[in-house]
Amino acid sequence: MSQAQSPVLPVTFRPGRTRAVLITMSVAIFVVISLVAVMLERLGPGERSSFFLTAALISGGLVMLSRPKVVADDEGVTVVNITRTRRLAWAEILKVNLRPGDPWVFLDLSDGTSLPALGIQPGIAKEAAIRDARALRALADSHGTVPEQTA
Repeated sequence: MSQAQSPVLPVTFRPGRTRAVLITMSVAIFVVISLVAVMLERLGPGERSSFFLTAALISGGLVMLSRPKVVADDEGVTVVNITRTRRLAWAEILKVNLRPGDPWVFLDLSDGTSLPALGIQPGIAKEAAIRDARALRALADSHGTVPEQTA
């Protein structure tokens, strides 16, 4: 079995299809709710405004869900999840895991914790997620501290 090739840095991993669906739905929901607000003649200005505010909140939530990504560069990895961003040095990443049934990649860290990296998720693009997880693993192995292997 051949090792995955390390991609050229910097590289960004994103769930592209999932992101496209979320952003498309965000726009569609905003447009539909706004059109309903405009078409309903009996609404007063306050009620109409509440429709627009509701549309904006729902759309904003969907855009936040489309935010995750993993950016790898020469110095380390930036994990952008829905509401948080964390910068890691390569040496902090001990292992990149994407096991069958996992919703996204998990990074085992040198401090004994595990960090979910939602930027690589097999939802609607399983093959792409597996390819991206292998590429990130290869980068972590080549740039991080590789533990000694016993024969």
